[in-house]
Amino acid sequence: MSADSLSTEARSKKFGAAEADGIVRCDACPVLCRIRPGRSGACSRYANENGHLVRTDPVVLLHDAAESGQKLVPFGAAEWDGRVLDPSRTFVTGIGAGTTYPDYKPAPFIVASEHDGVETVTVVTEGIFSYCGVKVKIDTDRHLGPERAAIRVNGEEVGHVTTAEYGSQMLSVGGVRHLTGGSKKEGSVTCDTLLRLCSGDAVTMTIDGGHEVVVQAGHAPIVDGVPEQRMRVGCGSATVGIFARQWLGHADEVIVVDDHITGVLTEHQAGKVLGMRPAGIRVKGRRSTPGRYFQVANPGIGWGGTDIADPLGIIQAIDPATAWPGLRLLMTSTTGEHALWLVLDDDLKPVPAEMPAPVRQVVDRIGENCEPSLCTVLFMAGAGGSLRAGVTENPVLLTRSVAAGETRVTMGGAPVTVWPGGGITVMADVTRLPKNAFGSVPTPAIVAPIEFTLPRDLYARLGGHDGDVVAMTDVLREVGPEARIDPWNPDHPWPAAEVA
Repeated sequence: MSADSLSTEARSKKFGAAEADGIVRCDACPVLCRIRPGRSGACSRYANENGHLVRTDPVVLLHDAAESGQKLVPFGAAEWDGRVLDPSRTFVTGIGAGTTYPDYKPAPFIVASEHDGVETVTVVTEGIFSYCGVKVKIDTDRHLGPERAAIRVNGEEVGHVTTAEYGSQMLSVGGVRHLTGGSKKEGSVTCDTLLRLCSGDAVTMTIDGGHEVVVQAGHAPIVDGVPEQRMRVGCGSATVGIFARQWLGHADEVIVVDDHITGVLTEHQAGKVLGMRPAGIRVKGRRSTPGRYFQVANPGIGWGGTDIADPLGIIQAIDPATAWPGLRLLMTSTTGEHALWLVLDDDLKPVPAEMPAPVRQVVDRIGENCEPSLCTVLFMAGAGGSLRAGVTENPVLLTRSVAAGETRVTMGGAPVTVWPGGGITVMADVTRLPKNAFGSVPTPAIVAPIEFTLPRDLYARLGGHDGDVVAMTDVLREVGPEARIDPWNPDHPWPAAEVA
């Protein structure tokens, strides 16, 4: 394919069909909008410009100028001749590239470039993903809701709570059953929720049997109107073990309250190894191993992710044969946000007292060792027929090549995790993609960039659309004035280097 075939007019013929009265029927997705002159389609991504279907968003180029110290030069200059960017350090992303729908067409850009003497090809497209969703990791001990509970946005079910991980609550949002398997409203709300999450916007969710949480990628979660501050340093048992030596000599007993595993220092192996005297304070719950207790309270948004506001409520008994007046007791949470210093009186009743400075220092150190509470949003999608057919006439060969690590997959230039097994199932951190990387169509589905980079000779062996390959220099010359240039993220591996 020559550079001329990338012109607006030629690409309009590739991606749409003219009808009477200047109307263009867009075939970039299954909706097949009929777009009048000067108007855009339902997705606002394609418009009718003088009878030609054009992409309303510019294609995004990433340029790596770090090694040579070059400055980025904005496109649009009258003297643009394609030489502003170094072709060997420029990457064409799928953002603004267009789609392959209705599946038989080659990808909008199939770009040839050279890396370390090896000719590579990057196949660039925007995928229309009905099979997609996001996995949300929320760093907090707070109990957001029971596992399998429905997550709702504007009253519509858009996902569910899934298994918690160490120090984090996990949500699964989206998926084809919510996008297409429910009511029309459920599908549209789900699609809008996914788009906002992937775009870095804040989304307010409610969880059945749980709480309200505001999720925004790269920001602290807000639970019931209160921003979270810290991700726990560890479970109660781990916290006991980490700081046991620092408490030695300053406290006679330490109880670290945790919804999962509450730790009791003198019973714990750490206390025994340090030779601490048994304190005789028994806590509620199910004893697992010495000094480790499960289910001391119900899950909640109180101390250590439990439902308690008064930690003394988890003390079941104090053994008068073992405990003594003046015994010094510290009760703290796994983040150090809650802490209470107590001294047993003559009747062995715990009485609040002023916390000694050495003990306060350790509690503060717990907080110091907690990482900031953040929301992480991972976009997850399956690359199916239209994407693979845009790369090669025999799609299974691409699947096998990706699985074997021969073909590098990126989304907007960002690295992805490719799941093992059949198909091409990928996950990407949305904060690593360039801005405005995601879109949607009213089918409903999410539109996201995807790129496949591989050696040119391998591309030919896979049965790729070799006749549609265009040199990077020609791409830059043709799309330059209309393109958006972003700097390459230095934390991302250069895709061609991974396959050269």
